[in-house]
Amino acid sequence: MATHIEIYRKQLVQLFNELGFATTSFESIWILVSTLALVTGVTTGVPVIAWLERKVSAGVQQRTGPEYAGPLGITQPLADGIKLLLKEDIIPSKGDAWLFVTGPVVVVTPVLISYLVIPFDQNIVLSDLGIGASSWVAVSSIVPLGLLIAGYASNNKYSSLGGPRAAAQSISYEIPLALCISSVSLLSGSLSTVDIVKTQSKYGFFGWNPWRQPIGFIAFFISSLAECERLPFDLPEAEEELVAGYQTEYSGIKFGLSYVGSHSNPLASSPFVTILYLGGWDSSIPFLENLGRDFSSSNSGGESSDVLGSGVSIITTLSKSYLFIFISILTRWTLPRVRIDQLLDLGWKFLLPIALGNLSSTASFQLLLIS
Repeated sequence: MATHIEIYRKQLVQLFNELGFATTSFESIWILVSTLALVTGVTTGVPVIAWLERKVSAGVQQRTGPEYAGPLGITQPLADGIKLLLKEDIIPSKGDAWLFVTGPVVVVTPVLISYLVIPFDQNIVLSDLGIGASSWVAVSSIVPLGLLIAGYASNNKYSSLGGPRAAAQSISYEIPLALCISSVSLLSGSLSTVDIVKTQSKYGFFGWNPWRQPIGFIAFFISSLAECERLPFDLPEAEEELVAGYQTEYSGIKFGLSYVGSHSNPLASSPFVTILYLGGWDSSIPFLENLGRDFSSSNSGGESSDVLGSGVSIITTLSKSYLFIFISILTRWTLPRVRIDQLLDLGWKFLLPIALGNLSSTASFQLLLIS
């Protein structure tokens, strides 16, 4: 699929040259189209996550959930988005108006940038960076800064408490997250997300990293939940204590941007769990592998088989990602919220030593293999 996209791209470049356009202009248009496709895909996934969370939580609590707005209530998130667009946009009179507007933008933008290094197939990735896995940690660390700005600019005591909580929580759990990524990169010999998946796919299902890094997988899972501020780690916006925290003074589209950021963050972390530990696009299901092989042998051309193989890879990646999202939703409605001291103790006193010990043992094992 990516090969044909490259062929079409070269044909468009040739057409633009014949029409008198510069190649740099076409490259700019191509980047713009890729960016718009990325933003459209992410914003489409946010209503899906919101609907899935409502239906799963309703099932856990033996309720029905949304069912009147469209079949099975699938248009309820769309109705909520329209409602937020039509609501009055209020800015606190004694707050900092410029920072108040900047906060939600700083929250959403890094999450969108992190999707650049997520591969859905070997050739379906917007940017195959050599430091792709570490870039996600670096970019996601900007999000708490936006929450801190939003809390400070609101001039509200609840928001002022929610912002520093977000910063403290992010610092506590970003370090174990980075250490777990370093352990996976040592096993794979690269920080590239594509190379990490290729290393796991060499040995099929038993080559996936949960079997080689069980402690790192558990630590990464817990740290990613805390990084996304999911229950039981949603201390920055604890309703009982902080009245929604940094979101207290927000309304209308600005509150919608914060909502998009909080829902698109799990939508980004779940593919990273899939890529780092669950084999990415690699499918060890014999039926799917035989289906693609039989389909490619029954067609004389290779275009249909390439499209089918890319489709199977995308479906496999999305299925694993939504499995992680489903588990995180179940966790939200199963475990109670922790206190702030318990949250910091878990990050600094337990996850950090465990992740550091896992990295040291992995590095020692790799040195033994080299020697």
